[in-house]
Amino acid sequence: MQKILHIPNYYKPHIGGIEQTCHDIVESCKNKFEQKVICFSENSEDKIEIIDDIEVTKCGVWKKIASQSISFSYPKKLKEIINNFNPDIVIFHYPNPYVSHYLRKILLRKKCKLVLWYHADIIKQKSVSFLLTRQTKWLLNRAEVIISTSPIYPQFSENLKKHSDKVKVIPSCINEERLYVTEEDKIKAKKIKEQYENKKIIFAFGRHVKYKGLIYLVESAELINKDAVILIGGKGPLTDELKSAANRYDNIHFLGRISDEDLKGYLLAMDIYAFPSITKNEAFGLSLAEGMYFGRPAVTFTIEGSGVNYVSINNVTGLEVENSNYKELAKAINKLLEDDKLREELGNNARMRVYENFLFNKFKENVLELLEEETKNESSN
Repeated sequence: MQKILHIPNYYKPHIGGIEQTCHDIVESCKNKFEQKVICFSENSEDKIEIIDDIEVTKCGVWKKIASQSISFSYPKKLKEIINNFNPDIVIFHYPNPYVSHYLRKILLRKKCKLVLWYHADIIKQKSVSFLLTRQTKWLLNRAEVIISTSPIYPQFSENLKKHSDKVKVIPSCINEERLYVTEEDKIKAKKIKEQYENKKIIFAFGRHVKYKGLIYLVESAELINKDAVILIGGKGPLTDELKSAANRYDNIHFLGRISDEDLKGYLLAMDIYAFPSITKNEAFGLSLAEGMYFGRPAVTFTIEGSGVNYVSINNVTGLEVENSNYKELAKAINKLLEDDKLREELGNNARMRVYENFLFNKFKENVLELLEEETKNESSN
C-alpha cells in the first residue's frame, strides 16, 4: 500500500476551507493508501492525535505573523516524518509560506511525488509574496501535478498560467453528513422564522475579515425592503466595525459564532444566501455551496479570477452584481425578495448544481482517479 503525507495549515476540528478539503482528501483515500497528516496545532502544544483513524501530528504555534503561523518544532517534526514514514506522495496545501521553506529543503533530497493543492495566490501580503517568489517557483516546478479548485482560477493566476500543462481541476465538496437535516433542525428553523416575525431572511455566514465583503451587505441594508431581515453569523477582527456601521439599521442582526447544529437551522430558515466576498482570497466558497445545497439562491459579487462565480452561476443559481457595489447588491436582493417564482427557480437550480458537482462522492472519484494516475506513472517510470 502506497503512502501519502498530507500537509495542510491546520486540521480537524479546526474549521476552514483548506482544512475541510484536506479532510475530504484523507477520507477519499482511506483503505487505498497509508496516510499521515502534519499541521499546526490550535495552541502552543505539540501533540499527536488519532483523528478518524489517521495519525495527525500537530506542531505547537509560537505566534502568527502576517496571518502565517510560526512553529519552532515544525521543521524537525516535518523532517522526521518524511524520513521515517517515507511517503510516496506528498500533498501540500498552498499557500503556507513558512512550511514551504522547510519542505523545499527536505524534498531536494527526496524522490517522492509532490501534489500541490493550490487554493489561492498570496494577495494580501504583497511584500511577502515578492520575498517568496523563488520558493513558490520551486514548488510549482517540483510538483508533478497542481490542483485548482475551479476552472476559473488558473485563467487569472500568473503562477498557474505558467504551468497550465500541470494544472488539473478538482472542485471542493461540501460535507453532506455535517448538513444532514433532522426533525430537530426543522423545529429550530421554524423557531427562527417566528423569532423574526416570519419576515424573509437574508443570511450571511463567515469570518469577519475584509475580503468577505460583509461591510457591503451592511451598507445595502438601507435600500433593502423592510419586510426582510439580514442575519450575519460568525466573528472576526472586523466584527466591532461591522456592528458600528450597522447601528443605524434595525433590520440587521449579528448572531456571533454558530455551531454546526444551529447553522442548519439558519440555512433552512433563510430565503436568500448572501455571499459578498470581494477578492480572489475567496478562491472557491465552500459555505456558498452549503447555502446552495439547501435550495436557496445566492447573491454574489463578480470577482475576476475567483471560483465563486463558477460555484454560483449568474441568473441560473443566483444573481451576480458588480464588485463592491452595495446599491446593486441591494437591488439584486430586492429582486429576489419580490419575486417568489424566481427565488424558487434559482434555488432549485442551486441545489441541483451542488448535487451534480460538489458532493463528496464526486470529489472522491476525482481524487482517486488523480492519485491512481500518478501511481501508474510512477510504476511505468
